Amino acid sequence: MSDSKKKGSGWLSVAVDYGPLLIFLGVYRYYAPEEAEPIAEIAAVVRGTLAFMVAAVAALAISKWRLGKVSPMLWFSTALIVGFGALTIFFGDPTFVQLKPTIIYCGFGIALLAGWMMGKPLLKTLLAAAFEGLSDEGWLKLSRNWGFFFLALAVLNEGLRAYLDFGDWLAAKLWVFLPVSFLFTFSQIPMLLKHGLSLEEKDEVLKDEPPTGS
Repeated sequence: MSDSKKKGSGWLSVAVDYGPLLIFLGVYRYYAPEEAEPIAEIAAVVRGTLAFMVAAVAALAISKWRLGKVSPMLWFSTALIVGFGALTIFFGDPTFVQLKPTIIYCGFGIALLAGWMMGKPLLKTLLAAAFEGLSDEGWLKLSRNWGFFFLALAVLNEGLRAYLDFGDWLAAKLWVFLPVSFLFTFSQIPMLLKHGLSLEEKDEVLKDEPPTGS
């Protein structure tokens, strides 16, 4: 991979992860009725979901083209977006789209914690290039911490889904989950430095955080 690609890969990864969500939010807001009209609301959800599906597939293709790889989480997330998006369109029910993040967070949280309990830092498979120099103990702790964090995100998603309408829940995906994820990534830096991460790699950590599944 060229130096220019490597240099911009971190922010491109963030764009690939959250770009489809921004498109979903934009399309939904554009078509959402100003007053509560169930039929118009469902129509806006369906249009937004269709745009979400197309954008997710495009993001996967861009990741393969520009980064030279597609992370397992992106494959999993895209498959769920397309599958649950199709169910949303067919049944006209946004619940399917709202359940998708919970399934992703639970799946990866359980996998990371299971690997941690068995002494296998599964996160290393995804992010080895972004955390060069990190010791095995550091990888185990990072996998454990992200595992618990993913489960916390699953609980948060279900809480927001229960108490917010669809439009507000969709906005929360951007204005709550994204900042919380970055803050959590910042909080891991002292532990990473303690376990071998070099100072030169610190900026890349902030760019190459584990994707949180739009």
